[in-house]
Amino acid sequence: METPIETSGFESLGLREELLASLNELGYEEATPIQREAIPQMLAGNDVLGQAATGTGKTAAFALPVLQRIDPGSPAIPTVLVLTPTRELAVQVSEAFSVYGRRLGVKVAPIYGGQPIGRQLDALRRGVHVVVATPGRAIDHLKRGSLDLDGIQTVILDEADEMLDMGFTEDIETILENTPAQRQTVMFSATMPPRISSIAERHQRDPVLVKISAADSAASRDLIDQKVFVVHRAHKASALGRILDIENPSSALVFCKTRTDVDELTVVMNGRGFRAEALHGGMDQAQRDRVMGRLRDGTAELLIATDVAARGLDVDTLTHVVNYDIPSAPESYVHRIGRVGRAGRVGVAITLATPRQKRLLQNIERLTKQTITIHKVPTIADLRDRQIEATIEAVREALADGDLDDYQGVFHALKGEDSDRNIALAAIKLVHSGRGAVLDEPDIPDASNGFESERGGDKKGRNRDRPNRRDRGEPSDRGDRPDRKERSPRQADPNTGFVYIGVGSRGGVRPGDLVGAIANETSLSGRDIGPIKISDHYSVVGVPDASVDEVVGAIKRSTVKGKKAKARRFTE
Repeated sequence: METPIETSGFESLGLREELLASLNELGYEEATPIQREAIPQMLAGNDVLGQAATGTGKTAAFALPVLQRIDPGSPAIPTVLVLTPTRELAVQVSEAFSVYGRRLGVKVAPIYGGQPIGRQLDALRRGVHVVVATPGRAIDHLKRGSLDLDGIQTVILDEADEMLDMGFTEDIETILENTPAQRQTVMFSATMPPRISSIAERHQRDPVLVKISAADSAASRDLIDQKVFVVHRAHKASALGRILDIENPSSALVFCKTRTDVDELTVVMNGRGFRAEALHGGMDQAQRDRVMGRLRDGTAELLIATDVAARGLDVDTLTHVVNYDIPSAPESYVHRIGRVGRAGRVGVAITLATPRQKRLLQNIERLTKQTITIHKVPTIADLRDRQIEATIEAVREALADGDLDDYQGVFHALKGEDSDRNIALAAIKLVHSGRGAVLDEPDIPDASNGFESERGGDKKGRNRDRPNRRDRGEPSDRGDRPDRKERSPRQADPNTGFVYIGVGSRGGVRPGDLVGAIANETSLSGRDIGPIKISDHYSVVGVPDASVDEVVGAIKRSTVKGKKAKARRFTE
């Protein structure tokens, strides 16, 4: 007698046994609201227009019902076409189809730009049931005649609003016109702007609207511990390092506004001892694949990225999401924090806000119908306590391992030189310092005074409290944009000295190049360096005043961006 398969809350949706077994293996316990609403409608053959925030289980909501209709051993011809806005999301969705449909022998091919097209041609030639493609590469294959859409039964537009924002409207129209008229058309989107409705009117037949409200998805957000830390802009990098030292994430995704911010912060966080990797639109696909591989296998613990580059990423090991810059659009905040708190996993969302950004936080709270707690940046004393706790835990683990006899020789060699107590304390000291528990930095000024009391905002203070151009994320620094110049050195700490370096933006120099050149050749770490101002023909870098001569000498002996550069103390 066969042992019955334990189900995971999906059995009431009418899914076949093979799919239920796969979901059980993955540890899925209950269907999410979007899955409960969308799966029965898709199984009934209806066109669906689904709206739900990122992280609510949309991929399974459309993958499971279309896999239901693929019989084991059926001819490997494309019957399902999924369109996604980015390469990373195409890979992610393709992997989900493969995992869910493993027992059905489903063949899936991801098709996207940046990958050799020959490999994709081979996959299509061998035969597939499901094609997951970015619109541009799908058009390429249509023109080559290598993608046959005549047998397509279901077309799914995943993250439809993002595809339209990225300019794929014409490509989507062309693809839909090349599929059978009687197909099932499904669109999933986090937002529902008029242009989505326009496409639905032209290409869907009496679609069923499945809308998961903020209240309905609250259960997912309840799994996310949301925190806001208020810091002055000049202390944000130090504050992030301090917070992550306390939080100790398994892996974290840090969102920045621009490529320059990503590159500079990556250098700084590596200087603090974190294993950080950058991800932005200026990188080619091979670089992006390498970065994602390092994050997934645990080689990297921080992924620092722009919104554009991180769109659609789903990494099982993520425990923390950080908004290094509070997003100007509250919807972006919801998308970002949705990277954690998935599939029943608890996560943490950290936001660094400047004192001028109260209204941006209010907008987020209005959208999410939640009040986000303001926390003070941990002090040196907090960090010391956390490091001691970590050392105690490390020693406990060593005691529990039971292989201490291997170190008897060390103990006996030292036994006559001091007391057992002092020998143990010396060993603990080595463990403590070996874990990087060195406190050589000042406390970070608290910028939260008045922030909490003024979050409601009064009309009299509207102009005073309105975020300035930088804080609103307006054209000067919004999105995945080209590099911008950094703040003036006039904003620095009084104990900061400045170094003139005779190479600037015309020489291709960016802040990360200067931080790297100084940190690699001196005793300074990334957190000691800044602010930075880059002009056309020269740069000015802030460093501790006592280190100016050391930095000047180091720059003269080395190169910046492969160029020899003059260096001297900068005085205005």
